[in-house]
Amino acid sequence: MQMSNKILDGRRVAEDIRSQVARRTQALRDRGIVPCLATILVGEDPASVTYVRMKGNACKRLGLESQRIQMPETTSTEALIATIEELNADESVHGILLQHPVPSQVNERAAFDAIRLDKDVDGVTTLGFGRAAFDLPSFRSCTPKAIVSIIDYYELPIEGKHAVVIGRSPILGKPVALMLLNRNATVTICHSRTRALPEIVRRADILVVAVGRPRFVQGDWLKPGVVILDAGYNEGNVGDVDFESCHPISSAITPVPGGVGPVTIATLLMQTVEAAEQKASE
Repeated sequence: MQMSNKILDGRRVAEDIRSQVARRTQALRDRGIVPCLATILVGEDPASVTYVRMKGNACKRLGLESQRIQMPETTSTEALIATIEELNADESVHGILLQHPVPSQVNERAAFDAIRLDKDVDGVTTLGFGRAAFDLPSFRSCTPKAIVSIIDYYELPIEGKHAVVIGRSPILGKPVALMLLNRNATVTICHSRTRALPEIVRRADILVVAVGRPRFVQGDWLKPGVVILDAGYNEGNVGDVDFESCHPISSAITPVPGGVGPVTIATLLMQTVEAAEQKASE
């Protein structure tokens, strides 16, 4: 899909993915298989409650089943892992999503890694990360996969480009850097301890920003023609990139809202359907 302007419309990309999800879900249902995503929410964090509701509604619209497990704020790591193990053993559940962040007493990494690899549709396990690093089959972290899907939808080149990723989280910054590296980009990862950040950003052909700081990246940091993927979402409906100053300098940029976010949710549903298809082919 050629780009008609400088805005990378994530809603358009998400709609394309959702149409595939709906078609493939119906094909499974015709065989008596209903793709099912189980979502675990620990506590009552308002943003997490909203995200879980959005994911459940998205499942319903496209014919998937969603199972919501609500656990109290005081839940222990052991109790959470026991719940995950039950879902691992439930053959009617094809994907498991643990909504993060979890309360501070929970060992989040241990909980993530309790999810069975073939049900890790959110791409959060250590094993899944390792397989992705080696470009082996596994479900990718949804936001990194969404970012690459947007680039591909608009037929923007990755190979040979210098990609700068700001952020090094294990479910966003690191995996998207590896995915771009596996597509033959030259990748620089920046973070809170990086010195002379604007100078490094100025070398980027592709810039991925995921720092959770509103309007952090400024237009005067950029090389003209850069492609910007803003994975941030902050209070006031703004991203991690200062859109007003960066848009005129870039050749392409994702808006917030309506950029990476919708594609992330669509990717989660697609990977749930893929998990159901894999199970059905066993």
